[in-house]
Amino acid sequence: MAPVAEGLASGDEGVTYSVTMRDLDRVRMRLDRVRAAAGEIDPVFLDTPSLPCPPLGQALGCAVTLKVETLNPVRSFKGRGTETVAAQVRRAGASRMVCASAGNLGQALAHSGARRGLDVTVVAATTANPLKLRRIAELGAEVRLEGADIEDARLLARELARADGAYLVEDSLDLATCEGAATIGLELVRDDPELDVVLVALGGGALAGGVGYVVRSLAPHAEVIGIQPSGAPAMALSWRRGTVVETDHIDTIADGVAGRCPIPEVLDDLLVVLDDVVLVAEDSIKAGLRALYEHAGLVVEPSAALGIAAVLEQPERFAGRRVTTILCGSNVLPADFARWVLEPAAHA
Repeated sequence: MAPVAEGLASGDEGVTYSVTMRDLDRVRMRLDRVRAAAGEIDPVFLDTPSLPCPPLGQALGCAVTLKVETLNPVRSFKGRGTETVAAQVRRAGASRMVCASAGNLGQALAHSGARRGLDVTVVAATTANPLKLRRIAELGAEVRLEGADIEDARLLARELARADGAYLVEDSLDLATCEGAATIGLELVRDDPELDVVLVALGGGALAGGVGYVVRSLAPHAEVIGIQPSGAPAMALSWRRGTVVETDHIDTIADGVAGRCPIPEVLDDLLVVLDDVVLVAEDSIKAGLRALYEHAGLVVEPSAALGIAAVLEQPERFAGRRVTTILCGSNVLPADFARWVLEPAAHA
């Protein structure tokens, strides 16, 4: 399938960009390396539940399968990528890793570093989720706070890596993070070779790029759609225009996918492996959180609800189809979850 993508921003000239989806040789990943990555990853992150959820499907008008990536020590899929990175760093003889993170990558890198005796420094924005920051510290990493959002934190992380000679883990740009995340795609295709459509949260691109690459390679009949919040649309704008588009600010509760400056190499991968990228509103993300709680009994963070939000906004697109979405994380403050999910439900 070859999507035709158009610009989204107000006043956009509507540039059209077509991609031949079979040209997988242009993607940075390779299946043999993805399969090898599975052997580097702590089994606690592998073979996660892939659960059909009839009550949720009945509410949404389609068959829904939930790939649950939250039942592990860091409560997110990120451990797959950081395990792959940390194994490479240890083989290279390095002793220290640095990353910028909104929280989930930092927790995962702290976990993977501790397993291998590697020191870890995580740089986060001053606005980062305090629950995630606390868990990073509890896992033994040093936490540094810098700037208003993840892009400011990335600048300091690069400076620290240069100054200290540490290995800089740049999520999505570092190919090992993509290949680790891509092991989810191996499991999806193995467990359901006839899967129809996969909805993937899209932030920096490691998850969407990795899963998209594997599904495109092994189940080319399936549609892979990346989902971003309207309050952090940089990668969606970039994908639709076919070139990097940076935005000025971030305004979304889905902190795990919030960025302003897409990485060109990652965008190039996504242009090949994704069929579409859609934006969803904040109210839809909250409704997705509520639907997962009410119909599946699951507490997740906003990024994990993006796929459900997309179905809620476009029910006719997914009606009667077999939809798989990846629940990518569950690190959410109890007070936030109560405000977004429990209090509205009580009022209803």
